[in-house]
Amino acid sequence: MRVIVVGGGVVGTMHAWQAVQRGHQVVQIEREAEARGASLRNFGQIWVSGRAGGEELETALRARELWEGIGADVPALGFRANGSLTPVRDAREYAVAEAATKRPDAAARGYELVTAAEARAANPALRGTFEAALWCERDAAVEPRTAQPALRRALEASGRYTFLPGREVRDLAGPGAVRDDHGDVHTGDAVVLATGAWLSGLVRELAPDLPVRRVRLQMMQTDPLGEPLTTSVADADSFRYYPAYRSAALDALQAAQPQAETAAAHRMQLLMVQRLDGGLTIGDTHEYDHPFAFDTVEDPYDHLTGVVESFLGRPLPKVRRRWAGVYAQCSDTSRVAHRQQVGDGVWLVTGPGGRGMTCSPAIAETTANELGW
Repeated sequence: MRVIVVGGGVVGTMHAWQAVQRGHQVVQIEREAEARGASLRNFGQIWVSGRAGGEELETALRARELWEGIGADVPALGFRANGSLTPVRDAREYAVAEAATKRPDAAARGYELVTAAEARAANPALRGTFEAALWCERDAAVEPRTAQPALRRALEASGRYTFLPGREVRDLAGPGAVRDDHGDVHTGDAVVLATGAWLSGLVRELAPDLPVRRVRLQMMQTDPLGEPLTTSVADADSFRYYPAYRSAALDALQAAQPQAETAAAHRMQLLMVQRLDGGLTIGDTHEYDHPFAFDTVEDPYDHLTGVVESFLGRPLPKVRRRWAGVYAQCSDTSRVAHRQQVGDGVWLVTGPGGRGMTCSPAIAETTANELGW
C-alpha cells in the first residue's frame, strides 16, 4: 500500500509512522520547510492526568504506551516518564485533589495525593509554600522542537518513506490523489490530510461545515534552571480547566475562590516542564474569539512567573523565548479528534484540541485500523 500524508506536524507524522510500521510506502508533504504550528509550540507533555474519562482517557493511555515504545526506538525524542505534581495551597484545592483520587479510573491514571514533604522528595526543586500535591504517575514528556525531525530520520531509515517539504497541496486529482503547488500529483491507496489548525484552502473546500475551532495560547521558555525539575508541574487552576477534575469539590472551589483576575481573563492555568537543556517551558492561556490578536501580552507572563516562583521558592531564570501558537479543537470537546472522509480515498484528521501531542500515536493507530492498513 502507498499512503500520502499531508501535514508535517505530530498528527501527520504519527500517521506516517503507523503506515511505515505496517510495511507500507509513505510520502509525507509539508507546506513549510519544517512544521511550525502547534506540534512545536507546546509543552511536549504526554498529559494523561487531566483527560476526560471514557474514550479520551483510553486514547491517552494507549498513546502513552505507544510513546514509550517509540521513545525506546527513537531515543532522540527525549521520552521520559517523569510524572506530574499539582501542588495545592489550601483546603478547597486539597478537596478537589482528594476527590480526583476517588474517581473510578484514578488507579489507571496513577493518581496519588501526597504530602508536601513527599512532593519535595520526588521533586526537590519545589521549595516553595504549598500544603500537599496531586501526583500523576502516567504523565510523561518528549521534546517538541526535535520530535518530528527525529521521527522522520527513523522513518527514512526504513527505505519506505519520503518527506517533501515546501509544497502546499491545492486540490484533489482523482481517487487517492492530490496535486501540490508545484503541479506534481501524488497518488496512493489512501490520503490523510492532517493539516492541524490550517483549516482554509483545500480543507475548507472539502469540509465547509467542519465542526472544528481554532484556539490561541501564549507560552514561554527560560534559561536553564540550574537543577533538575524531575516532574512536570501544574497548579490548581488546571483543576478548573481539565475535565478529569469535575466534582462537587470543584464546584465549591469555583463558587468560593475565583481565579486571579489575570488568570480568569486569559483562561489560564500553569503547566511547566523542563527541557533536556535545563530550561523550563511554561504556560498557558486560551483565546477562542476571532480574530486573534497578532501580539502577545505581558500580564499572563507576569502571572505565570509569580505562580512558578511561589512553587520553586526562588526567582525564575531569565525568560529566553515567548511565543503564541494556534491549535485546532473539535467543537464537540468529548471527541478526541475529528475524522472524516472528504473524497474518494481521502480522509481528514484534525481537531485534537490541545491533546495532539498526548494522543497523536493512538489517533493515528485508530485511523490505520479503521482504514484497514
